[in-house]
Amino acid sequence: MKNLTIDITKIYNFVNQPAVASLNAEVNNSIDKLLNGTGKGNDFIGWITLPHDIAFQLDDINATARMLRKECDVIVCIGIGGSYLGAKAVIEALSNPFACYDNSKPKIVFAGQNISEDYLFELQEYLKDKKFGIISISKSGTTTEPALAFRLLKTQLEQQVGKQVARQLIVCITDKAKGALRTLATEEGYKTYVIEDNIGGRFSVLSPVGLLPIACAGFDINRLIKGADDMQKICTSKDLDNNPAATYAAARNALYSKGKKVELLVNFEPKLHYIAEWWKQLYGESEGKENKGIFPAAVDFTTDLHSMGQYIQEGERHLFETVISVQTPKHHVDFPYNESNLDGLNFLAGKRVDEVNKMAELGTMLAHVDGGVPNIHITLPVLDEYYLGQLLFFFEFACGISGYILDVNPFNQPGVEAYKKNMFALLNKPGYEKESEAIRQRIAQN
Repeated sequence: MKNLTIDITKIYNFVNQPAVASLNAEVNNSIDKLLNGTGKGNDFIGWITLPHDIAFQLDDINATARMLRKECDVIVCIGIGGSYLGAKAVIEALSNPFACYDNSKPKIVFAGQNISEDYLFELQEYLKDKKFGIISISKSGTTTEPALAFRLLKTQLEQQVGKQVARQLIVCITDKAKGALRTLATEEGYKTYVIEDNIGGRFSVLSPVGLLPIACAGFDINRLIKGADDMQKICTSKDLDNNPAATYAAARNALYSKGKKVELLVNFEPKLHYIAEWWKQLYGESEGKENKGIFPAAVDFTTDLHSMGQYIQEGERHLFETVISVQTPKHHVDFPYNESNLDGLNFLAGKRVDEVNKMAELGTMLAHVDGGVPNIHITLPVLDEYYLGQLLFFFEFACGISGYILDVNPFNQPGVEAYKKNMFALLNKPGYEKESEAIRQRIAQN
């Protein structure tokens, strides 16, 4: 069985091999902290053993998914941040993007990730003539965006099918003992799964938070976990030459020390778009603290070469790229021959479209490296559940290593609370009277 691979040779024009190797001691120390629980945020490292620990729940998660798939035309996954991004990333990566035009069921849609009135209205309109189920994901049950969506959709579901049937079509993934959603789930008798206290949201994709929606979409969560479990064994090894997470963490931090402050996650496969969205949260929330951290951004190539390519090639030289490449596509399409050849592309006739895409990838990498943009290259043998499981755990473990190299706590997110405090003050939430008065004075002064 092949594994995910990483190539950092295209960074050596910018930071030499000894400079990367000089971080080995810090990498080793970071791995020790993760495995021994001696680093900052060590009460949130349950995700490290999750690929092994979750195995006993897979049969139950699959059974719940089969029930929802049988009973529902649509399943609404309610959550925000890590409570939805991981599931959406895997589902989008494995799905046919045109399946929305057929009658396959169920559709997996998402809510609770915004406060858009139009989004919620249009979702409720869409669900009016459909039998739908709800997966509500929240540790506290009081986060504004998912709590609002759950209020609306729970009421709608009960009105459409009655409270008794609705109870069977609502699943809650929440705290084991406390919180508003746990209380409601217990009172109503909903099926529940636990978000363990030692697993933060952005590291929860391999828990029921991600696995239940992925299984509801019809994908093989056993193979996803198998891939993650195999990668866990590789990433926790002290054999740094064969540890891709250690290599990635060292390379990106070596580049950061040389002024490369922005990392672009690049794909040449549009199915990976939401993998990049998940990755952005993982690294942005984990590293962006104490005025430190690489800024995570993402582009879809070749699409964004026609919009962002100019800046990447010749703009400020504070960028580096990490490219995710899929070695072998699932399907085979040949470039067609055309008699008139008006577009001048007959020189490509008979070649696989993937060969053209791979040459676009290679040509872009060479151009960007020549233009001053270092390149890290990650390769997946194929895009399936097993290798997505590998990729997810690889990024998670590398993130933990990288955060400790930066000397921050990779597992908290104190800055996320700032906007919430201002929003609650502006909405006159009880208990925020002083903050409300202060913020309104600031607005009046401006």
